[in-house]
Amino acid sequence: MKRLSLTTQIAIALVLAVIAGLLLQGHPEIANDYIKPIGVIFLNLLKFIVVPLVLFSIMAGILSMNDISKVGRLGVRTLIYFTFTTILAVTLGLCVSTLIKDFLPLISLDVQPSTQPVSTHVFTFMDQIVDMFPSNIIEPLGSMAMMQVIIMAVLFGVAMVHVGEKGEAAKQLMLSLNEVVAKVLTYIMAMAPFGVFCMLTPVVVTNGPGVLGSYAALVVLAYSCFILHALCVYAPLIRIFGKQSPWKFFKVMQPALLFAFSSDSSVATLPYSMKCTEQLGVRKDVGSFVLSLGATINMDGVAIYLGATAVFMAACCGMDLTLNQYFAIAFSATIASIGTPGIPGGSLALMAMVFASANIPVEFVAVAAGIDRIIDMGRTVMSVTGDASCAVVMEKLTK
Repeated sequence: MKRLSLTTQIAIALVLAVIAGLLLQGHPEIANDYIKPIGVIFLNLLKFIVVPLVLFSIMAGILSMNDISKVGRLGVRTLIYFTFTTILAVTLGLCVSTLIKDFLPLISLDVQPSTQPVSTHVFTFMDQIVDMFPSNIIEPLGSMAMMQVIIMAVLFGVAMVHVGEKGEAAKQLMLSLNEVVAKVLTYIMAMAPFGVFCMLTPVVVTNGPGVLGSYAALVVLAYSCFILHALCVYAPLIRIFGKQSPWKFFKVMQPALLFAFSSDSSVATLPYSMKCTEQLGVRKDVGSFVLSLGATINMDGVAIYLGATAVFMAACCGMDLTLNQYFAIAFSATIASIGTPGIPGGSLALMAMVFASANIPVEFVAVAAGIDRIIDMGRTVMSVTGDASCAVVMEKLTK
């Protein structure tokens, strides 16, 4: 098993879960009493790591961006571009999934949404803004109030940058803790195949082969959003600000996009992306900076997927999301896409964060994990496309 990648192991677990679930049709007590508890252990560990992962990864991201201010206008414009496209990506994922949610098949899980992260009374817009800011440093960590945790991380991260040398010890401590938390996450993800199998088997037992229709619907939803984002966001930006033909852009970028699809890594695709953008007329220094930064913080594919999957899973369990919950998904998905860990399965932990922020049962993370690899290939292509489009635009804006 060690010779197989984590995604291959999860794919095998998915197939075995479907087979086991079909064989156990009519015997739900076996799946619920002896198989599901192991999946619950995996989910508990996933919930356990979410808060420290978000807290320390966001602070580490802010600390690592300390030198970006030195690159002047290019750095500022690049960050604005990445933020703008990420917000559009989350919005697109939420809108498309909301439009088709009434046609999605239901998945039955024996869980109820927790009322802890999101209050039951109707929030006004200003109530939501006020609720984002913590009044206690401990309570948000214990209650998984993720937006408050994010605000705490941003405040402490920015403060450590501003205090300069006096904050060096705190910086090193936070960076060290971030590495430790990332390592703990790798331990948890090592049992992901077993967790996925043990969570999905009872789902198949309860829902029968119909659960496969939900998987197909989620794949179609995700890739439809990816294509729409490329055509409706990247193409106009390339044409208007990059002064390039979108057709030429996608044709020249084809080798990098194919490698991204097969390798499932935007970082590994960097050499191909740099070579392709140079063919599009991007200077080497501009391309190197923009593409390297984008591979770290620009994850439009993740933003689309987190937003769309949150609405999808809410619809599958019969939830009607409120405006407050949509706001929570949009905010947490935008932040999560910037802080996606560069390790296999890292997006699953952030998906748990997004679900918790909107009061969606975290158990549905295990359902989404079954086909995460299939969708992750498209997410990587989206991220590489966004980085390259930014390089083309920055080449024209900084000439």
